[in-house]
Amino acid sequence: MQQIVLPIKDSQMLKQVLECLHDDFRYGPRNYTIFQVGKATLLRVSDVLKLKKDDVYDEKGRVKKNAFIIDQKTQKRNTLYLKPVTNDLAAYRRWLAEFQIDHPQLKVYQSKWLFPSFERPDQHDS
Repeated sequence: MQQIVLPIKDSQMLKQVLECLHDDFRYGPRNYTIFQVGKATLLRVSDVLKLKKDDVYDEKGRVKKNAFIIDQKTQKRNTLYLKPVTNDLAAYRRWLAEFQIDHPQLKVYQSKWLFPSFERPDQHDS
C-alpha cells in the first residue's frame, strides 16, 4: 500500500509541528534538529540520520559553513549549505552535552553520529 505524503503548507501548522517535536518528546531537541536539517538541506531522513558530527562541526565544535555528503539513493555528491541551521545545530550540540552530563551511562555525546541512537549510541537511528 503506497502512502501519500503531502508537504505542510500552513505556517501555523508547521509552527505546531516544530513545537511538538521540540517540547513533547524525551529527545525533543534531537527530533526538532533532525526535522530542521532535513528541511534546510532537502535531504531524505535516511541521509540526515547518516550524518556524522565531523560532517557538520569543525575540530573546535563550531558548525561548518558546508557539509559534503554522498546521497544514499542517487550516489551523487551533495554540498549542504548549513547556514540556515547553524543556530539549531549549535543548540543541539549544547543540549546533547547537557544530556550526557545528566545521563552519563549513555555515551551519546562521544558517538561519531550527529544523531546517535539513544539505545545504541555507536549506531545512528534508521
